[in-house]
Amino acid sequence: MTLVESSQRRLALPELRLSARLVPVAAVVVDLALLATATVTAMLGRQVLPVFHAQDDVSSFALVAAGPMLVAWLATVRGTGGYSREVFGAGTEEYKRILRASTLCAGLVGIGCYLTSFPLSRGFFLLAFVIGGPLLVLGLLGLRRVIHRTRQRGHLCQRLIIAGDCAHVDEVAAVLRRESWLGYTVLGALTAPGLPATETMAGIPIVGHTDAAAAVVKDLAAEVILFTEGAFGTSQELRRATWELEGMPVQSIVVPSLTDVASRRLKVRPVAGLPLVHLEHSRSLHASRRAKRVFDVVGAVCLLVVLLPVTVVTALAVLTHDRGPVLFRQIRVGRDGLPFSCLKFRSMVVDAERLRAPLVGSSAADAVLFKMVDDPRVTRPGRWIRRFSLDELPQLWNVVRGHMSLVGPRPPLPEEVARYDGDMNRRLRVRPGMTGLWQVSGRSNLSWEDTVRLDLYYVDNWSMVQDLAILARTLRAVVGSDGAY
Repeated sequence: MTLVESSQRRLALPELRLSARLVPVAAVVVDLALLATATVTAMLGRQVLPVFHAQDDVSSFALVAAGPMLVAWLATVRGTGGYSREVFGAGTEEYKRILRASTLCAGLVGIGCYLTSFPLSRGFFLLAFVIGGPLLVLGLLGLRRVIHRTRQRGHLCQRLIIAGDCAHVDEVAAVLRRESWLGYTVLGALTAPGLPATETMAGIPIVGHTDAAAAVVKDLAAEVILFTEGAFGTSQELRRATWELEGMPVQSIVVPSLTDVASRRLKVRPVAGLPLVHLEHSRSLHASRRAKRVFDVVGAVCLLVVLLPVTVVTALAVLTHDRGPVLFRQIRVGRDGLPFSCLKFRSMVVDAERLRAPLVGSSAADAVLFKMVDDPRVTRPGRWIRRFSLDELPQLWNVVRGHMSLVGPRPPLPEEVARYDGDMNRRLRVRPGMTGLWQVSGRSNLSWEDTVRLDLYYVDNWSMVQDLAILARTLRAVVGSDGAY
């Protein structure tokens, strides 16, 4: 590193760390505005709503208590770690802390008013916390979206060094590169002593060895060091490395040999100095139980009724364009490898299957999954039908009949299944879905490997909450039409 590069790096470091500190500050400002809104709304609601008996003296007590309660609420969020920098932007922990802090603050305010005999209006108390809690969650959701977009543009990122063998360094770096919203800039890699390589197979520069981790962290002004497999031969070496990092402004993270596992399946239990990670079995069987089936049927029937006008208009558009069949039936593979007739509104010319073979070489994806941008077989109404995913509306009938689910892996073609390896076959353990992680994460823009990875993640980590979240994200993906062709 030249003197110019070193001075530039050191000048940029305070600016980088200052921008990273702005995230918790922004969260406090947003929460303060939202809680003030909730407090004012609660006071007005206490006066207006007929279920509450408005009294001037009670309202004046609420006005006196509003300020201290707002400060206590923010202090409780901070006390429970809601403004810790490491929780922003990823996972569900930040939402849990916000809700936990709101519940705790409500309890403390209630107990405090009881012990001091302070006549706080029950209507004001109820409205403030009923309105304030959800507002904080919505504010956090908006702030998270801003943080993600800012990180994807290269700002608010943390400088990261990955320690481990070259294969695991490349694996972790690939995930961080793909999920740029996490906000990590990989500076380089640390490998075990004795390895002469200058960079990994993926081109990550090797900036030093793990026995000198503290010196490299200090020289590169790294903010995070991530230890993965192969970094050290023994646990004692890892412990000594963390000792050397004491007092330095760097965060240490250890990545176990587990990928694509939801946090709810992991439980850490320290025993005799060993951090035992208990891994719950795959939840693929839960994804096939009666509760999910009832949810699918009720949801599909409701959607069929609500979307009936859209369905009729789409069917008429297909019929009047070329007088061909309205529906396109295609054999797909469902749960346990059983074939079924998947229904779609026809968005291509009538003889589209015959014209498919010459176009396979122009596929936008790989040889397993055939997708093509500007497919010449798509009809004029088919373009807007596909843009808004209206071609998939008839699959609601597949859901009612039990062939599909509202949420699940993408329904594959028989020729795709014929090329599956052992891991891919796990996709067939649950019903295929009208939507899924593959759709809300990019749809046709995804590579085949990413599609398989997301489907396997869904199968192994299924939950009803995840299904509801995917359905909510599907609406945004469809309206945005990202990856739809």
